[in-house]
Amino acid sequence: MTSLPEDSPPLIGEDDRDTAVQRLQEAYGEGLIAHEELDERLQQVLTAKAHGELVSALVSLPETHPGTASTIAAGGGRIRRRGAWRVPRVLKVESAFGRVRLDLSRAIIEHPVVDIELQLGTGRARITVPRDAVVEVEGVHTGWKDLRYKTPQRSHPGGPTIRISGTLGFGRLKIRHSRR
Repeated sequence: MTSLPEDSPPLIGEDDRDTAVQRLQEAYGEGLIAHEELDERLQQVLTAKAHGELVSALVSLPETHPGTASTIAAGGGRIRRRGAWRVPRVLKVESAFGRVRLDLSRAIIEHPVVDIELQLGTGRARITVPRDAVVEVEGVHTGWKDLRYKTPQRSHPGGPTIRISGTLGFGRLKIRHSRR
């Protein structure tokens, strides 16, 4: 077995590399870096051999905020959020059975882009988004019933982008814009 010289830099683990790639993708999704810059930085991260090379690829990005991801999970019963609740940057919702109701119409949304990741077995889900929100649903996979969402006829610019993704087994997902 060959040993490394004592003065060689520590090697990077796959977890460190994966975290760096995820952070770059988040920065791109939030509009902090351009597509070309994302490609350059990803190349740097994927070919990095030492920790310092990873750090230099992430150096100009703002620090990630703790608490920007949250998971709501229930085996059965209801999951309900409404009123003035703080919406994290990434919200994961997991439910085996039961209803899910997320009302973001009066919620505190501090991020320009919010990702809602659904993992639902059976039961219905209803998400109410702010009137001025842009909703993206390309990442939703339904098993039994189709997704119900109509893009509003009038656009109200300036709202957050709500990206909804995930899998629904035997339930239906209904998304609507609030009227106020």
